[in-house]
Amino acid sequence: MNDIKQKKKLLVVGAGGFIGGFIARKSLELGYETYVAVRESTSRRYLDDERLKFVVLDYDDEQSLAARLRDALPEGERWDYIIYNLGATKCVNFLDFNRINYIYLCNFIEALRKASMIPDRFLYMSSLSAIGPGDEKGYEPLTSRSIPQPNTRYGVSKIKAETFLETCPDIPWTIFRPTGVYGPHEKDYLMMIESIDRHFDFGVGFRRQMLTFVYVEDLVNAMFDAIVAPGALKKKYIISESRAYSQKEFRRIVARHLGGRWVIPFRLPLWMVYGASVVAERWGVFKGKPSTLNRDKFKIMKQRNWNCDVSDAVRDFGFTSRYPLDEGVRLTVEAYLREKNGAAEGGHK
Repeated sequence: MNDIKQKKKLLVVGAGGFIGGFIARKSLELGYETYVAVRESTSRRYLDDERLKFVVLDYDDEQSLAARLRDALPEGERWDYIIYNLGATKCVNFLDFNRINYIYLCNFIEALRKASMIPDRFLYMSSLSAIGPGDEKGYEPLTSRSIPQPNTRYGVSKIKAETFLETCPDIPWTIFRPTGVYGPHEKDYLMMIESIDRHFDFGVGFRRQMLTFVYVEDLVNAMFDAIVAPGALKKKYIISESRAYSQKEFRRIVARHLGGRWVIPFRLPLWMVYGASVVAERWGVFKGKPSTLNRDKFKIMKQRNWNCDVSDAVRDFGFTSRYPLDEGVRLTVEAYLREKNGAAEGGHK
């Protein structure tokens, strides 16, 4: 990790979520003067360090955005680095993907211009879904040069945001496309761990599927390496552990760290999962809450090849996976068991 020779200012946009909390903690650990941008309604559960400086923003209002950004710092000052982690991964209304993942970014960039606060580096968190399905016959890895063909509304919103940044010559951007991010407090992989803890593991489809993962600490370390790397300016990077795993390997690793759970694996046909995703999505609309299982998620689950080539990140800022899946799962399961046991003890009081 690069040392900071003087205290610099860093703003984390979209700091209230799972990844945002880790970014904020790492920023403080590295000695940055750390600001966290949140909405009025954002949970601050993982932003409890008193050294954090909050900036409350309304991303729908471009004029308000510029004013709030100017007011957050003394006149004439700006953030040295901005990590833009704001985004929606599931929505009740699919149009919200475009609004939150694309339009909010456009509004924020315009607000930075109006406030004369363009940073030295702007790191945008995109997604591997911006590329879309890769080679599902020969299982060749996805690379930074893969031609994007996103097949989900989420992926389309991310590639639109990427394309917008590419049209901004005044923005010193770097784009990350992480694969599946997991770790303590993450919700989707937690559901898989909970299922295995209950002795069941559900897979989708019968063709071979290769999965890739990145532990949240590895992703965050990569962010802080990239924002100070001259060679990472205006480039896109896939961030992932360098090897892929089968569903069986993932299940065995989780089961072992749960104390040697016996697990019954179920393979569900694609048509059945698609039907369930439609029902779950409509039920979510009825309740007014986004469903974890929906048609977008089905397309992601259907994808067979998540192999990744991370050689560009290795070359340009020395990326490495310090937490292979076995170690990352161990830490994630430990956090899950602490919360589970804590909740059980609380329930008996």
